[in-house]
Amino acid sequence: MRGRKSKRAKRQEFEQMQAPSLGGVQVPRGNGRTVVRLRHGSSLNDFADKIDANPASLVTVLFHLGEMATATQSLDEDTFGTLAVELGYVIEMVSAEEEDRELLGAFDIDLDQELADEDDEQLQPRPPVVTVMGHVDHGKTKLLDAIRSTDVVAGEAGGITQHIGAYQVRHVHEGVDRALTFIDTPGHEAFTAMRARGAQVTDIAILVVAADDGVMPQTIEALNHAQAAGVPIVVAVNKVDKEGANPAKIRQQLTEYNLVAEEYGGDTMFVDVSAKQNQGIDSLLEAVLLTADAALDLRANPDKDARGVAIEANLDKGRGAVATVLVQSGTLHVGDAIVAGTAHGRVRAMFDEHGETVTAAGPARPVMVLGLASVPRAGDTLLVASDERTARQIAEKREAAERAALLAKRRKRISLEDFTQALQQGKVETLNLVLKGDVSGAVEALEDALLKIDVGEEVDLRVIHRGVGAITQNDVNLATVDNAIIIGFNVKYAERVEELADREGVDVRFYSVIYQAIDDVEAALKGMLKPEYEEAQLGTAEVREVFRSSKFGNIAGSLVRSGEIRRNTKARVLRNGTVVGDNLTIESLKRFKDDATEVREGYECGIGLGSFNNIEIGDTIETWEMREKPRS
Repeated sequence: MRGRKSKRAKRQEFEQMQAPSLGGVQVPRGNGRTVVRLRHGSSLNDFADKIDANPASLVTVLFHLGEMATATQSLDEDTFGTLAVELGYVIEMVSAEEEDRELLGAFDIDLDQELADEDDEQLQPRPPVVTVMGHVDHGKTKLLDAIRSTDVVAGEAGGITQHIGAYQVRHVHEGVDRALTFIDTPGHEAFTAMRARGAQVTDIAILVVAADDGVMPQTIEALNHAQAAGVPIVVAVNKVDKEGANPAKIRQQLTEYNLVAEEYGGDTMFVDVSAKQNQGIDSLLEAVLLTADAALDLRANPDKDARGVAIEANLDKGRGAVATVLVQSGTLHVGDAIVAGTAHGRVRAMFDEHGETVTAAGPARPVMVLGLASVPRAGDTLLVASDERTARQIAEKREAAERAALLAKRRKRISLEDFTQALQQGKVETLNLVLKGDVSGAVEALEDALLKIDVGEEVDLRVIHRGVGAITQNDVNLATVDNAIIIGFNVKYAERVEELADREGVDVRFYSVIYQAIDDVEAALKGMLKPEYEEAQLGTAEVREVFRSSKFGNIAGSLVRSGEIRRNTKARVLRNGTVVGDNLTIESLKRFKDDATEVREGYECGIGLGSFNNIEIGDTIETWEMREKPRS
């Protein structure tokens, strides 16, 4: 009997196996290879559900590991990783796309499988979806009006009232009456914002360039957005009827941006048009259809539940949530239960671009949909559910997941420091950069210098956009889509853009010396970047008044907008987002007539920057200090 263990001893041994080494609490342990899949923004409750443990026990274990968190608090990947190693598990964080796929799978909706199961007999040709892009005054709206006036179905010659942000026109091509769908976006900002949500809506982009003006900054920006999306481009050279128009110059300028006209031996179709004179519109539509037939396989299955994307949406006082929807496959019917992002409902009514009711909408057909309970975002995917209850459940689970992800610590997309690590894991092959500077010459010089960096064939460097001026929301959107790093040369953020970059986890670097930028990027490409110090913003102040003093120089009467202003800290002066004075020092700081060591947000103060007197009303004074950054 001595060799046999008692039941009590066996139970104690089992409990010891189940208990971690910290805290003495009982938590089921893994074998070191057990994989637990968690979405971004998960809490200890979610982790406890996966391993069948008590959430309070996980809180205790995490406390002994030096982290304090509640059971419902959203945690980041590193915290879960620390906890998982202690308990013998391997954490696998699921991306938003995978998470949504798993969520839909729980409701027997598998979008990937649907596409895989379709055979050629089920697929039917669909119209191409076209977006018109270009510089601000180059005639995009006039061109769209001219295209709409050729719509033979409308029966009107002239301006047709457009009710929604997308519409179809028809054109006879090679003896066949063909439809084309045009998306009327407010510009490439919306185009990129939709791509940032994973909505690949556009098949072809028309780039509008004025023949009398030439290639402009927004032209290049629009071109970069279209090329980053991998969308075929047709160039419409507009205003050829104007005096001074030079279409050949446009063709020559665009060759510098990898758009080579067919007449020059390239593969891009250029069409000379005049939207005002209604000249060349048919040729442009022909070019779009030829490009679509040559470069794209535009087919979809109309005989299934609709799948599509919300192009735009708004809240109407009389009709509630109104969404402009582009059906991408299947057919949408009145009465279908639908879910678009976190919005759900039943299709009460559908209207076309002329405001006429529609009962069914097939592939590539844009319609205005009424019946959603809330307003979806531009770029949200739309799908038909089996019933309204299922649609509501999908929307609610998506909303809960989004809320949890927002509460979690922000996720870095990619930074120069972790570029080498990401490369080793096979996640990144190219380092994408967005360059912004105070003058175009500096941007070109920086781009030339960066592209000359040669560190072997394993890694490539690509500048996906360059421009002049402050870093805008559009730049952050583009960096979000293409996992890019933004480099600002003698410029800063535009208004409210810093919050967006911080929320999206986009790495933004600021430089005033071109060689520092080159050295940092080269070191990142070589995997040797080990920053020891980083710039930390302390506060910003808006200049409300400038007082002249013969003794102290100009004194900036300012209101502290954020953080705090401290005496003897480093400062810079910004004017309309551009740096006009750098490496300055707050040499004097006063509250009314008294000297002050620091002034907090919301209070007024007088700031003296020593010998620097180039201060104007409306300038922003930004203070910062260099803080030691731990080596990773």
